[in-house]
Amino acid sequence: MKTQNKSMVLVGIAFGLLLALSVQAAPIVSNVVGAQRARTKLVDITYDLADADHATLSVTIKISKDGGVTWDVPCLSLSGNGIGPQVTPGKGKLIVWDAGADWNGQWSDRMKVEVTATIGGGDAPPIREVYLVVDLTPGPEAPRYQVSSLYSAPVNGWPDEFKSTKLVLRKIPAGTFTMGSPENELGRSSNETQHQVTLTKDFYVGVFEVTQKQWERVMGDWPSYFYNVDYRDTRPVERVSYDDIRGNDAGSGWPANNAVDADSFLGRLREKTGLIFDLPTEAQWEYACRAGTTTALNSGKNLTDESECQHVAEVGRYEYNRGQNQSPDVDTSGATAKVGSYLPNSWRLYDMHGNVWEWCLDGYDKGDYPPQAETDPKGVDEAPYRILRDGGWNSEAYYCRSARRDGNISSYQYAAFGFRLALTVQ
Repeated sequence: MKTQNKSMVLVGIAFGLLLALSVQAAPIVSNVVGAQRARTKLVDITYDLADADHATLSVTIKISKDGGVTWDVPCLSLSGNGIGPQVTPGKGKLIVWDAGADWNGQWSDRMKVEVTATIGGGDAPPIREVYLVVDLTPGPEAPRYQVSSLYSAPVNGWPDEFKSTKLVLRKIPAGTFTMGSPENELGRSSNETQHQVTLTKDFYVGVFEVTQKQWERVMGDWPSYFYNVDYRDTRPVERVSYDDIRGNDAGSGWPANNAVDADSFLGRLREKTGLIFDLPTEAQWEYACRAGTTTALNSGKNLTDESECQHVAEVGRYEYNRGQNQSPDVDTSGATAKVGSYLPNSWRLYDMHGNVWEWCLDGYDKGDYPPQAETDPKGVDEAPYRILRDGGWNSEAYYCRSARRDGNISSYQYAAFGFRLALTVQ
């Protein structure tokens, strides 16, 4: 038998004090109050949960922007002891919603939050995992890697284990966006014609670029140019080619198929997780990078200069904040930075401007996009190069724009070429 309680919470402009209305039944949700943390986009929702007969309950929330007519505001970035499939009844339960990470909409006094408590899940919407974690700690000889999910990022940020011995990917919702750049964007290239792209499937993408330690935990070696042993674990792996990542036999088949060589990085990762990890397509990469923005940078800002730009320095390591020392044993004050050192985008993805260029699946012939709208594009069928995005630690500002396109031969290894992972939800 289903038993549930729903509490409607009216959200004021800019997330001021939330006014609560409760409809009580067993289990009982009451005293629902919410408020925005000062100078942040974090919303704290507190409530009391009572049920004398059950040790734990399943608690979910949903959010409306139009007074309860629709409930489609994404609220995936949730944390606290008051959310999830096993919430213990008690007073002062807390849900923290990272609104800035989930939604680019405009706040208004028509917003509502609905808190639902159910016994054994009931008919409540399922809790949706936001982050996928792969534990690489056992190393390259392990027969399997443990895979788990997280519903939110750690409140105090990602500890170094997620930049060294664990891979973490964020789920990105399917959607439609404008790919390419406007004709007046500073530093624009002629092969960035704007066009509408629809991605029909959710996908996961790496929160960080794959690091040297993560590569070592899968492949057993350290290929990168910047090898300082005191800093290498959390720096991005570089000097790895498309062929190293996917293989040059079966792995060269995209877009005809998504096969990879068994002894490649992705071949080994797939074998030990049972999941079809890959590089992102070029469209997935730009969609994830932009996170709803239409500006040159995913911070919502444009370039002020094609070469040196403070707006780029805020979001990534590039030519003008890379330091003077680029020797192989340099610490992170020069050349590549520790991943996650700069501001993330609104989906909390890091280093999508600079640090290392990132390989994408698609072929590249230096030509422009087709002008018409596309759905789940896979790139050109035959091409001499593979796409690279992002710009690197030694790139000028215009190379680091969200729309910038480049490429190289699939076997090329360079001290500014790396990658981040993707996983399309089937």
